[in-house]
Amino acid sequence: MTDLIARTPVDRRLAGIVAPVVEGMGFELVRLRLMGGQRKTLQIMADRPGGGIEVDDCAAISTAVSAALDVEDPIDEAYTLEVSSPGIDRPLTRLADFDVWAGHEARIETSEPIDGRRRFKGLLQGVEGEEVLIEIQEHGGPVTIGLRFDWLSDAKLVLTDALIAEALKGMRDGGAIDEGRFDAVETETDEDDGGAPADKE
Repeated sequence: MTDLIARTPVDRRLAGIVAPVVEGMGFELVRLRLMGGQRKTLQIMADRPGGGIEVDDCAAISTAVSAALDVEDPIDEAYTLEVSSPGIDRPLTRLADFDVWAGHEARIETSEPIDGRRRFKGLLQGVEGEEVLIEIQEHGGPVTIGLRFDWLSDAKLVLTDALIAEALKGMRDGGAIDEGRFDAVETETDEDDGGAPADKE
């Protein structure tokens, strides 16, 4: 596993279409999920490589991605496209993310139990090789453990005062961390507006 951006085969196929569009605009794809329900929703999180994506950027990405999906037609029914920033308590989807956000609290889930548990919460301590280092609290006090990146199924930062303070500092400095997840920019597709048809032969 190289990242947690897309988990299922369908998500990975969609990411193969979406990522080049997003990256070609100077952004990076943080996460992609196709959610079920009465009407499917394609959720895309994007960011600038240094952080600081804006609502207008999300709208531009939505327009460009919609055009690419219309051409490729990978979803065989009507769906809603939702593009948003990753927010302060962002998902961690690349190995490098765990280095960038070292010192901040995170929740990590593994695909299989590790010593009888799948959920870990603690302070990130960076990476070592292919392992994510996280300091967790045990009965004897804090312990740093290593979790192989390819064991992970999900990971995200925990919204703490320290994380918010860093985000606010980044904003004051003109910088790198966005204020929070925007209300998503949504685009609906159906048979009438050029989206994928509800039924395909």
